[in-house]
Amino acid sequence: MHVGRRSQGNLRTPAANPLQDFCVAVDDPLHGVFVNGKFCKDPKLAKAGDFYFSVKMPGDTDNPVGSNVSAVNVAQIPGLNTLGISAARIDFAPYGQNPPHTHPRATEILVVLEGTLLVGFVTSNPNNTLISKVLNKGDVFVFPIGLIHFQFNIGKTNAVAFAGLSSQNPGVITIANAVFGSDPAIDPGFLAKAFQLDKGVVEDLQKMFWMDSS
Repeated sequence: MHVGRRSQGNLRTPAANPLQDFCVAVDDPLHGVFVNGKFCKDPKLAKAGDFYFSVKMPGDTDNPVGSNVSAVNVAQIPGLNTLGISAARIDFAPYGQNPPHTHPRATEILVVLEGTLLVGFVTSNPNNTLISKVLNKGDVFVFPIGLIHFQFNIGKTNAVAFAGLSSQNPGVITIANAVFGSDPAIDPGFLAKAFQLDKGVVEDLQKMFWMDSS
């Protein structure tokens, strides 16, 4: 198919996608520390280990939420740099959950390998529509980029899922941790009004999330 000059100018390239939370421009390159991505090795020096990582061992689910996410992004596989894709293994204890969170830089596609999961995502304002489904072994579900989503093991046995994400570094923001466990803490009076909670409840939540992160 022929693509005209104007159409070519509108095409998105992998280099245009953000790969970290922000990348502040500097005029002096000597003071530039981070780049939007990573520097590249000489292709002649590439080896199989640059493109390999194993998640065959279950993650430790002995924690308050009963789940463990084993990330497989550019930090684990250097060969993913510039390829625009990553993955994760998610292990669930019985009734464990992957709490509400977002991936600011990626759409996620989830495949259930074992168990039964209740999954869902919430659409953006003003509708805030919950789109949810129970998944069994072999089922696949998609979470659109940036939307709050979750997974919950509703079975009495362990569950395992595998996720693919459309960024080499998708990022993750766990909502409760970000709001109640921020460093420094967000003013509890502000959060009490935002969430329509008693200020004491907010302060207790902040203490709880600070304890979990310490």
